[in-house]
Amino acid sequence: MANFKEVLLIVNPISGDVPKEKIIKEVEENTIHKGAGFHLYTTNGENDIENIQSFIKESGIDRVLVAGGDGTINLVAEAIKSYNFPLGIIPAGSANGLSTNLNLPKKLNHQIEIALGENFINMDILCLNDIICLHMSDLGINAELIRNYESSPIRGKFGYLIQSVPTLLQSEYPFHFEIKTDSEQREAEAVLLGIVNGNKYGTGANVNPKGKLDDGKFEILVFRRLNVIDILNTLREEAEPDPEFMEILQTTSATIHCKKPVAFQIDGEYIGEKEKIKIKILEEKIKIAVP
Repeated sequence: MANFKEVLLIVNPISGDVPKEKIIKEVEENTIHKGAGFHLYTTNGENDIENIQSFIKESGIDRVLVAGGDGTINLVAEAIKSYNFPLGIIPAGSANGLSTNLNLPKKLNHQIEIALGENFINMDILCLNDIICLHMSDLGINAELIRNYESSPIRGKFGYLIQSVPTLLQSEYPFHFEIKTDSEQREAEAVLLGIVNGNKYGTGANVNPKGKLDDGKFEILVFRRLNVIDILNTLREEAEPDPEFMEILQTTSATIHCKKPVAFQIDGEYIGEKEKIKIKILEEKIKIAVP
């Protein structure tokens, strides 16, 4: 018998280009096989957090699984962060950056086995201007790309690809930032300023070798310029970032001021243009099922 009684699967029906019907069917079969009850909630963008919390209370949920991308996982984490039960992840977004950091497997049956398993980490939760962040946020050109992608009818990685060229042509980079951390204050000119809990983008690019999801710290990545060779080097896990290309500041809190409003995204969701970002680590942790 499993160590849980009632499982809630939360599905984002429009994330990525992964068919959700197969995921739902296989999670339900595995849950019932383990002797637990199965429940399904499909996000619709209207009061999802409140609806999930009500569902949990009414149905006695003690294990939550989420099928979606980083934005959906962020939403679910916000809903359940005050509970102590685990969250299992079925990667079903366009980039799946957090799942890449957690080294989740590609095959669905293995993902479900881990999501319903008993091996966990207690992951840090960042808070940026009162919005939580689990994996990676940034100011600058990547946030502009996400903004343009969200307004496009084409989903999946191809949608990002076709938006990349117009984003580069239209962007007004470099951007000017003032960064204050636990230990220093400085100004920086950058094409992208990352606020990072993990170490990899969904592509596998290891942009933050110092990053750990559960070490009580986060990193600010200052990408000074756009350079194809340096970007390709980040795909090699052993590659040390060139300080002329990117600088890493490690801290437990920070405030970032922008000289003018800059595009801002959190866990793959475009938030808007911001002039000030205040960052801290919450006291709560989120229990995540891992291999």
